[in-house]
Amino acid sequence: MALARTDLTAVTQIGMASTQAIVTVSAGQTCYVKSIIIHNCSSTAINNANIYVVPNSGGSAGTANTTNQIFNVDVYAGETVFLEPSYPIVIDATGDTVQVGTGLTTINFLLTGDKEA
Repeated sequence: MALARTDLTAVTQIGMASTQAIVTVSAGQTCYVKSIIIHNCSSTAINNANIYVVPNSGGSAGTANTTNQIFNVDVYAGETVFLEPSYPIVIDATGDTVQVGTGLTTINFLLTGDKEA
């Protein structure tokens, strides 16, 4: 199967105290998350950014919680953080998701990697 090298998402802004799926695996697809770019939009507040790899729940998106959380990063005001695992995060079951969450302020997320279909 061919790999499509791409941003897995557009820049996605997540509001205060929210969690949202930003990558969802379609049937017959495999996604490889190679890097995650996180930017704290606040000019004054430190914010917490969370990344979850959430298995599907009966074919539908599952729920982000501490059992599937893989990163918990404090991001200083106006700072950008680049996370690059030494091996890509692979999600390959229909309905599996990568979800991101925030604490006190708005954060922008961008995931890069490959899709195999």
